[in-house]
Amino acid sequence: MTSPTTTDSKWWQEAVIYQIYPRSFFDSNGDGEGDLPGITEKLQYVADLGVDAIWLSPFYTSPNKDGGYDIANPRDVDPRFGNLADAKLMINKAHELGLKVLVDIVPNHFSSEHAWFKAALIAGPGSKERARFHFYDKKDDGTPPNNWISLFGGPAWTQVADGQYYLHLFDSSQPDLNWENPEVDQDFKETISFWVKMGADGFRIDVAHGLAKENILTDHHDPKGLSDALRIDVDMEISKREALLASVPFFDRAGVHEIYRSWRKHFDSFDKPIMAVAEAWVHPPVNGVAYVRPDELHQVFNFDLLIAPFDAKTLFRLVNNTIEMLKDVGAYPTWAISNHDSPRVASRLGAEEARALALFLFGLPGSCYVYNGQELGLPDAEVADGDRQDPSFIRTKGETKGRDGARVPMPWSGQESPFGFSSGKSWLPLPTTWNELTVEIQSSNSDSSLSLYKRALSERARLLSAEDFTWDVSRIDHGVLGFSRAGIQVYLNSGDKSVKLQASELILSSSSAPTCENGELELMPKRAIWFKR
Repeated sequence: MTSPTTTDSKWWQEAVIYQIYPRSFFDSNGDGEGDLPGITEKLQYVADLGVDAIWLSPFYTSPNKDGGYDIANPRDVDPRFGNLADAKLMINKAHELGLKVLVDIVPNHFSSEHAWFKAALIAGPGSKERARFHFYDKKDDGTPPNNWISLFGGPAWTQVADGQYYLHLFDSSQPDLNWENPEVDQDFKETISFWVKMGADGFRIDVAHGLAKENILTDHHDPKGLSDALRIDVDMEISKREALLASVPFFDRAGVHEIYRSWRKHFDSFDKPIMAVAEAWVHPPVNGVAYVRPDELHQVFNFDLLIAPFDAKTLFRLVNNTIEMLKDVGAYPTWAISNHDSPRVASRLGAEEARALALFLFGLPGSCYVYNGQELGLPDAEVADGDRQDPSFIRTKGETKGRDGARVPMPWSGQESPFGFSSGKSWLPLPTTWNELTVEIQSSNSDSSLSLYKRALSERARLLSAEDFTWDVSRIDHGVLGFSRAGIQVYLNSGDKSVKLQASELILSSSSAPTCENGELELMPKRAIWFKR
């Protein structure tokens, strides 16, 4: 059933959006990799969850040096995923099921296999072809133009045959684009138009805060620390991370906002509502508000919850600050606790904590993003070094394990790996211990994580557009945080002791549902509940 938000001109404001990592969702042809026909085949499953939209990570033409984020042609489908006809069928099927469709757009860089970069290598220094990227001469001492380190490890510069260097904040196969060149902006607007005509309803903008660079010829005082601070999958003491993030010269520069004001006009020129969500992890967090001003983008991801501890005081501070900051520009918050770039929440916090946090967030105003497999309570998979494919693992010579553990394919059915994902050998192996986590097993278990997600997303419809949001922090010193909305009470217990709450009706419990006796509910540790007083 489609929620009321999907027919609204601002459907995204309180939508639940399901992220699909195409290579790991479902393999329709037995080659071991997920594909677009496989997504189409499983869209009924997605619709049955009760979500409003899907967001797909890149499926475009790519040499796949970085999981498809190294794009050689953003207006075509890579053969491993199918073709443009398959993309059109998938989008049409999603729309038939009442699902909106978001696709990725990657404006920070192209693949080194893109026609533009190949032309730049041939054209040489000072050419208009090289002006589309960041090519610079070496320093007088023969070293790269500055000491920046790639977010994937190693230098952020690669030297070409004629002696110049090009900038790549990520892998050397991903040369950064020069957004001071108007050709770059025009090309991306053509890509946006292409996918809107194919039926897309919006875009997730990869590295949205990275398009404008400053001080390119200036060294940074701690390049390694900065590189680590910018990676969600690298643990770091919070105060150190914040200090380093405040000094980054290539993210969240003022110039990005001129680009997005121009893009907003382009989005608004179409004959249907087109939305865009920015992947912009910025410091301080208030800087994220600028991306969703009325004349810029529609949403900005909130990354704080991807690294937050399971602690009521921390969660209150992060959630409340986000809600209050966005009020100034009339934007709705976004909530996410897992994605393809970060450790899965069930591994980071624990299985019970992951269920409780998800149920708590589903009650909040704003939109929720659910990463495929999150609804199953999947943990990170243990991936042998010989199977790893993340460029950060390769570039750091194994020092950084990378993101492969969070990208292992979905388990669908059966008792043996790859659990119905493919009839062949999956591109990353599924753990043999996932036999109790499959969609098939969980669909028939009313206490499963999948069943909880379905019930919660169904009940969430009661809360949509409700404006009577009120916090209860009276027990926060004991680890208990609550709020009320539309007459429903939502509470989470991050403490180590149970608490009694006055209630007349239990609606949802993250696990081990308590009974309601004598007008009281017992909220156990590591649990969240919805109820009526």
